[in-house]
Amino acid sequence: MMMMVTTVVCCVSGVAPSSWKKRTPPPAAVAFRRRMIISCVTATCSSSRREKVATPAEVLRSLEGWAESNILPLLKPVDRSWQPHDLLPDSASPGFREAVDELRARAREIPDDYYVCLVGNMVTEEALPTYHAALNSFVGYDCPSSATAWARWSRGWTAEENRHGDLLNRYLYLSGRVDVRRVEQTIHHLINAGMRLASDKCPYRGFIYTAFQERATFISHGNTARRAKELGDTNLARICGAIAADEKRHEAAYTRVVDKLFELTPDAAVRALEYMMRERILMPAYYMFDGQDHNLFRHYAAVAQRLGVYTTADYADLVNFFVDRWAVAELSVGLTAEGRRAQDYVCRLPERVRKMDQLDAQRRPQPRRVPFAWVFDRQVELLL
Repeated sequence: MMMMVTTVVCCVSGVAPSSWKKRTPPPAAVAFRRRMIISCVTATCSSSRREKVATPAEVLRSLEGWAESNILPLLKPVDRSWQPHDLLPDSASPGFREAVDELRARAREIPDDYYVCLVGNMVTEEALPTYHAALNSFVGYDCPSSATAWARWSRGWTAEENRHGDLLNRYLYLSGRVDVRRVEQTIHHLINAGMRLASDKCPYRGFIYTAFQERATFISHGNTARRAKELGDTNLARICGAIAADEKRHEAAYTRVVDKLFELTPDAAVRALEYMMRERILMPAYYMFDGQDHNLFRHYAAVAQRLGVYTTADYADLVNFFVDRWAVAELSVGLTAEGRRAQDYVCRLPERVRKMDQLDAQRRPQPRRVPFAWVFDRQVELLL
């Protein structure tokens, strides 16, 4: 998992796209299942719901069979998965030193601002213990050996994500371009600090958050891959591209979960989406700290914005993608008055965010140079 670098507050007005098609009514079996599950939708998704409801874990357990068939297949078997060793010089090879020298020679041609983005991506990936704990709170499992579909997904997702930080960490160590100890301190600080997640253990909010984050991660790693290729380092492009491909699969999984929640319990799902949009998707690495810069995340985000690694426009596209994907404008059956208000708010989000992006582009921020401990306190240009 990575981050959505821009911190956008969606609070101005707009209209929903008019081109969305009407949703086909669900078949009788699905409609019956919807009536059954809606009666036990978790109360933690809305404090205004007073009826007796199931816990978040019970809601997810009702979808165990579905997850077995639709989510677990998105994990790749270990023997068919890439490992960091596959993309880095082989330490057991007689040519290891020459391969490292070649890697370092290519790394010398890449500017510091790129490495600021790459380190930020890696630091975020390395806070995996926090994300694993958060995911377990969504699915409601804490037994490390559970054989349920959700527990197996949590462990499998974590195992795949674990390679991302390992790969980037080893590459950066070999490159000689970063102050490894200061980077390690940043990772230590971030895991110590944890993250703020406004889900209250509600699986609806939690899976909406992870769907957004995984798509943002795919975009960010994909852009660092593209930029590395432009700078002439095809091996670094392969490294970033391999991570981006994983994130795309993970995005598909979490998006499917939310698809299902919208299909079965549209009112709870749209209210959860509205809640997360009003609360903002606060980035998992927001509390990163290197021991000296208390505005480190803001500075890192500004560099990523300037280089096009992750921008306000990317966030606008992301909001539009999910509002469209989850067919929010087409919801009709099963919505309460509160749900309809949430639907109206969410459908206006894409244009609001677009307007905010346009205003941001017109703001003409001033260039500044800020020292980054990650690159031995050398100054990097950013726009604030």
